[in-house]
Amino acid sequence: MRLLPIMLLALLVPLAGMVHASYTVSGIYVNVMLNPNTSATVNETILVQISNQSLSQYSTSRMALNLTLSDWQHIIGPQLEQHIINPRGSIYDFRFFPGPIFSGRKGYNASIELMYNVNNVSTVRQISPRVFEYSFDPAVFNFENGASGEVLSPNTTLTLNMPRGAQIRSIYPTPDSPIGGFANNYRNVTSVSWNSGEPLTRFTLIFLIHESLSDEVAGFFDGIYLALGLYSYVVVAVIVVALVLYLYYKAGR
Repeated sequence: MRLLPIMLLALLVPLAGMVHASYTVSGIYVNVMLNPNTSATVNETILVQISNQSLSQYSTSRMALNLTLSDWQHIIGPQLEQHIINPRGSIYDFRFFPGPIFSGRKGYNASIELMYNVNNVSTVRQISPRVFEYSFDPAVFNFENGASGEVLSPNTTLTLNMPRGAQIRSIYPTPDSPIGGFANNYRNVTSVSWNSGEPLTRFTLIFLIHESLSDEVAGFFDGIYLALGLYSYVVVAVIVVALVLYLYYKAGR
């Protein structure tokens, strides 16, 4: 019978640690790099304030190599999640890095990094020779639901980076950064950001990419390869040989 109180005490000690554990998400920074193939590379930084009672738990959890994102959500809270998710696509190359504890003006903090890639965050259509129009799909957002629909979570900054050479054609709501970018129709703007509370229900981002002639030629041969596989090399070799023979014949005349 004496073993029973000891066993109960052994069970209550870990639970006491869990009760006193306290984490506060103080900042969420979602950085999205849009790619010409309609995918996106996402880098999220989540800043967490850690109470004195939670320092040991965080340090121990950080050293455990077998904890998943779901495990960390139970430790930190539901705000520790991926904020760009496509139900019709897939996420790949997911990486998760809980950073070391550092001291700040308001106590102890840590920075948690989430890095991953998401397919099909935008759609694309060709509107003229070598000109492609991309439309971002707001359905991939995974933020808070407000009274009028989805909004950016508190203490959150969302940044979208355009592909190289892209020109913004339409955007809503007006970005918080760069300030006054609308004055010149966002010409030469490569990155736009929105801050906490911004409504996302009518989010719109349309941009154009002008394909160079060399990219068009490369795309043509890529299309042949996708259609014919290794036989495409035979087709190219035949074309090259035929061209050489034609030039040789012309030179001989």
